[in-house]
Amino acid sequence: MKQDLFQAPDYFNMDELLTEEHKLIRESAREWVKREISPIIEEACQKAEFPSQILPGLGEIGAFGPYIPTEYGGSGLDHISYGLIMQELERGDSGIRSTASVQSSLVMFPIFKYGDEVQRKKYLPKLATGELMGCFGLTEPDHGSNPGGMTTNIKDMGDHFILNGAKMWISNSPFADIAIVWAKNDEGRIKGVIVERGMEGFSTPETHNKWSLRASATGELVFDNVKIPKENILPNKDGLGAPLGCLDSARYGIAWGAIGAAMDCYDTALRYSKERIQFGRPIAGFQLQQKKLAEMITEITKAQFITLRLGQLKNENKATSAQISMCKRNNVEMALNITREARQILGGMGITGEYSIMRHMMNLESVITYEGTHDIHLLITGLDITGENAFK
Repeated sequence: MKQDLFQAPDYFNMDELLTEEHKLIRESAREWVKREISPIIEEACQKAEFPSQILPGLGEIGAFGPYIPTEYGGSGLDHISYGLIMQELERGDSGIRSTASVQSSLVMFPIFKYGDEVQRKKYLPKLATGELMGCFGLTEPDHGSNPGGMTTNIKDMGDHFILNGAKMWISNSPFADIAIVWAKNDEGRIKGVIVERGMEGFSTPETHNKWSLRASATGELVFDNVKIPKENILPNKDGLGAPLGCLDSARYGIAWGAIGAAMDCYDTALRYSKERIQFGRPIAGFQLQQKKLAEMITEITKAQFITLRLGQLKNENKATSAQISMCKRNNVEMALNITREARQILGGMGITGEYSIMRHMMNLESVITYEGTHDIHLLITGLDITGENAFK
């Protein structure tokens, strides 16, 4: 792959709305991606291997639980800082951002929010450094967009629980040390369970032959009469609202991340169009190429501002689930459209591993589906504005 010459577009001077701390955090993540991710990511993707050597570095730049308080090993940062880190990671690769998203929003967040003090102190500091890695089990083979129909269950045996069931499409599962698993209890109420690697009857088979997120480890979670100690149940929230609260946090991170992928494709296409000579001049001088590039920067700029505003609302604890859904849906569609347009500007070179565009395009086909499909997010907005539930 070519040298990483990325320069971030900021057409409306959004940087002036960021604090110095925001910009320092973003630059730190950007430099780390250029140094540690860009040189290795193409080969990792071609080989469909997760580059596990990057995990300590992700911990060092604060990508794991940046908004978790410092007393539990987090960085105590705001939600805009978290978003900017996710933007820079996905600028490198969606699979790398996915690894950090899951660790932060789907593992550390529920332990911090729904766990007790013993659980927080036991797990969060090691999760923040990457010494422990986690995954999140909600989706099942027969229950994707309808998680409330899950069949994974825990039975109360007096001094412990017995967990049975299976989850699939689980990022990080093949190497995770712990899994935050959502299961129904004897009353049919959904509970959060901390399952630990090594528990008898717990296995994590890897999913192979993916055309998307190839540099990310994906697998299943299988539970065959797994004995769960009572202290491994998250006590402070149950019901479907608990995992959906985690998904809000993850979707927020994705909204920022998608901008990073779009920025990378725009920057690549802009640079290529200025250097590629056809008919005696750079192709950047042709109207159709300018149309593509002008529309790209317009859509990126619009996404930057809706997402920054969402971050401000999240910092004020005012962001609604519906607002997060709208932002995730808008930004991923925007990014996917930009990858396709950018690929056309590069012509045949756009499909090669010499450039990042085709890799981003394939990755975003997963991102537009996970953490709520594109259609489901549309219905969330529809329900919010009409008051009518179109899910059933």
